[in-house]
Amino acid sequence: MTSLDLDARFDPRELRNAMGRFATGIAIVMAHDEEGLMGVTVNSFSSVSLEPPLISFCMARTLHSLQRLQEVDAYSVNILLEDQLEISNRFARHGIDKFSGTAWEHGPSGAPRLVPTHACFECVPYAHYDGGDHVIFVGRVVHLHAEGDELPLLYYRGNYHQLASR
Repeated sequence: MTSLDLDARFDPRELRNAMGRFATGIAIVMAHDEEGLMGVTVNSFSSVSLEPPLISFCMARTLHSLQRLQEVDAYSVNILLEDQLEISNRFARHGIDKFSGTAWEHGPSGAPRLVPTHACFECVPYAHYDGGDHVIFVGRVVHLHAEGDELPLLYYRGNYHQLASR
């Protein structure tokens, strides 16, 4: 059997459901440009490298602010706390003022960042790659903030979850 015989014989929903069996954290990617603030919820965040310090996340090609995000000088990736479900939902929507009522500040990189977060990684763009219907962003971490023992917000099989009590 060759790789040519291994055609994908499942529909995208089946793939999405299977991928949903991998529990992930939830993050908000934030940036600003001359048009203003932008932010979006992601669960595709990952560590890439320690030397140099690199992270990655993916953005759908249908994202209305994709082009703007590809051109910023810096952005932050904010890992959400378990009580920030409402913020996750707000930043997942289009066409609303996501920053109204959201506590944020400019970090050392100049990128906006949430306050508080479970962890925050401020990055400068390192690379963008074709990822099919997504663009893969790789950022070089230039500043980070992580402290405290709070728990993260999790996503599994299409729903939010919390870690069990310690």
